[in-house]
Amino acid sequence: MQVEKDTLHKIAKLARLSIIPEEEEKLTNTLSSVLTWMEQLNELDTSNVEPLTHMTLEVNALREDKALQTITHEQGLQNAPKRDENYFRVPKVLE
Repeated sequence: MQVEKDTLHKIAKLARLSIIPEEEEKLTNTLSSVLTWMEQLNELDTSNVEPLTHMTLEVNALREDKALQTITHEQGLQNAPKRDENYFRVPKVLE
């Protein structure tokens, strides 16, 4: 599949990437070769293959979600650069 420069720039805009003119030809060639390679997957017969939800047979590799008291409130505020009684003081983010 051949990718044109305007398609490359549309993809770059969506990905919020800046492309310098010297890289355009290399990037279009690379993207074209990747898409050509991916088109080979369309030649495979996948009619008897069930869709996967996970790539492994692991059911749940996550730990149980439990609330634990690891440090006290005062210990948490101990190294705060600025604090206001029982709270962290942070710079204003929104106007």
